[in-house]
Amino acid sequence: MSFRIIVLAKQVPDTRNVGKDAMKSDGTVNRAALPAIFNPEDLNALEFALRVKDSRDDAEVIILTMGPPRAAEIIRESLYRGADKGYLITDRKFAGSDTLATSYAISLAVKKLAPFNLIISGRQAIDGDTAQVGPQAAEKIGIPQITYAEEFLGFNGDKIKVKRRLERGVELVESACPVLLTVHSSAADCRVRNAKRMMKYKHAKTDIELQELSEDYMELLETRPYLKINQWSVDDLGADVSFLGLSGSPTKVKKIESVVFTQKESKSLSDSDRDINGLMKTLINSHVLG
Repeated sequence: MSFRIIVLAKQVPDTRNVGKDAMKSDGTVNRAALPAIFNPEDLNALEFALRVKDSRDDAEVIILTMGPPRAAEIIRESLYRGADKGYLITDRKFAGSDTLATSYAISLAVKKLAPFNLIISGRQAIDGDTAQVGPQAAEKIGIPQITYAEEFLGFNGDKIKVKRRLERGVELVESACPVLLTVHSSAADCRVRNAKRMMKYKHAKTDIELQELSEDYMELLETRPYLKINQWSVDDLGADVSFLGLSGSPTKVKKIESVVFTQKESKSLSDSDRDINGLMKTLINSHVLG
C-alpha cells in the first residue's frame, strides 16, 4: 500500500486587486470580479508534500480542493509540479461556506479518500486569514495536528519529524501518522513546473470541463485515465446540506477593503535641537509617541 499524502489547496481571489465590486450584498466574496490564483501558503504545503514524496519510493500526492469549476486549474498546476492526482469538490450548495462549513465538507472528502498517512495544507488562505480550516478539519477527521510546520526533517520509524516556526523560535516535533500539518509561509517555496509533466497533464480535465468542450475526449481518457480530474458533489460526499453554504456558516463577512499605505505629506528637518524637539512634541501630541 502506498504512503498517501493529501494536500488541501485553495484557489483564492488575488487580494492585491480588491475593488468596489469585490463583495456581494450577502456578505460573500464576489470571486468572479477578482483574478484567481493558487493560495501562496498552499504552494508551500505542496512543496512540503513533494519533499516527503522525494524521501520515499511508495509515496503518492493527492490534491484536494473545494471551489467553483474553475478551481480545477490549481489541480493541473499541482500536477505540473509533481502531484499524482486531484479531486475537485464543487457544487452550488457549497457557495458561501465559511471555515466551519468548508472543514466539514473537506473532512467528508478526506474520509472518502481513506486510508491516508498525511494531510498537508497551508497555514491560512489570503482571502480570509483565519488559519482555521486545517485545524477544524483535523478535529472532524479525528487525527492529531501540527501547525506552523516549516521543514520536513524525515521519519523516525513510523513517526514524522517536523520543524515548527513559532513567533519567538522553533520547535522540533514528532507525530505518529496519520497527522494533519499546516505549513507556514517561511517554508520552502514550491518548485517550478516540470516541462514533461506539463505536456503529460495539459489535457487533464473534470467532467464539467469536458462537457463544455466541443471535441470528443472520451477516447483520450480511455487510453490515458490519468487525465481524469475527479469531481465530487454534495451527494457524492453524502453531506448534510444544513451544514453547508450560507445556512451552515455562522461567520458572515461585514466588509472587504484594500488597505494601501500612501505618503500624504512630508516634512524636512535639520539636525538642530530646535527641529528635533519640535518633531518630538508633534509626535507626542498626535499620540504617535507616549
